[in-house]
Amino acid sequence: MSRSLLAAVLAVLFCGAAAAPAAAHDATTKAHVRVTGTGPDVTAVLELEYDLLMKSAWLYAEAYEAKERTEQLRQLAVNRDAVTEYVTRRFALAYDDRPCAPTLAHDADLRVRDEAAFAVLTYAFDCPGEAGGGHAISSALFPDAESFVHSTETLVRYDLDGRKGSAVLVAESPTLRVGEREATAQAGEFLMLGAEHLLSGLDHILFLLALLIGARRLRDVVVTASAFTAAHSITFLLAAMGVVDVPGAVVEPVVAASIAVVAVANLLGRQEDRLGRWRLPIVFAFGLVHGLGFAGALDIDRSGSWELLLSLLSFNVGIELTQLALIAVLFPPLVLLRRTPSARWALAALSAPIVAVSLYWFIDRIPLPL
Repeated sequence: MSRSLLAAVLAVLFCGAAAAPAAAHDATTKAHVRVTGTGPDVTAVLELEYDLLMKSAWLYAEAYEAKERTEQLRQLAVNRDAVTEYVTRRFALAYDDRPCAPTLAHDADLRVRDEAAFAVLTYAFDCPGEAGGGHAISSALFPDAESFVHSTETLVRYDLDGRKGSAVLVAESPTLRVGEREATAQAGEFLMLGAEHLLSGLDHILFLLALLIGARRLRDVVVTASAFTAAHSITFLLAAMGVVDVPGAVVEPVVAASIAVVAVANLLGRQEDRLGRWRLPIVFAFGLVHGLGFAGALDIDRSGSWELLLSLLSFNVGIELTQLALIAVLFPPLVLLRRTPSARWALAALSAPIVAVSLYWFIDRIPLPL
């Protein structure tokens, strides 16, 4: 029984680890869009993963394989027309059901999200009609048919005609009519987005698993999970609303280090003996760091952040519900495993690969000096 349980948990662990370090381009991506304006004059700022954009625009390998910022900016300038043709074919604005005409407002820029380069494209839309009409935003960026990624989500933030809000556009629901989407639908979208983010982030799952391996009683699970939840909820909301701002280059290595610390404590012996009275403060401190990592998935800035509080709370609830579901699935087999004669060896065998993977992530995520 113990070997079967161990094999099952290890299978889950290593299947996920193979795909882990964030940003596999054959997986999925998120497009980020910010739309502002009044009546017929609208501006849209799109942030799209650089290499996917260049591949989708059917450019040569030298364009999508460029790694240096200077060369990426040069490729965006050289291929300006091809990029604009692709983007404006897949992303559109309408005003009173009449299409708006896009124009690239200025040269493309670049920014880094989750260790990947994103092209920043700003378009001015000239919409026909007079003030008082209604806008619609549509996105079909990076569809499954292109085969580079699947299940692309477009995170839209808008401030149009005095209305502020956010939405998640997907293939099944690609269009947002400003003012028509109910708050409950918006909350549901971001709840699912939070759940997806936790499940796609193996580092957070491994941290949770490391905590569960060291928890011997249900009370330990409840107290530890509560401390972790309270901590990451605080920093998630503060970071997402722009109150605190810590670079991903700092957050990501510390997240990896937090996993290693907890897993090493499991290898050294009973976690409660090794960490003692410092256990909860340590978990709380690491939870604060993980919250910064969760906030990076939305990257909502200071502007209009309070109006997006419902989205933020829904996203966080999605994380929490998924975390509880993982605890319900993972803790019972660990309890059974702990009751077997080979429990100590088996739990060490679970902790060792977590240490190895997290240390690899820690080293890999440390920015190299230029």
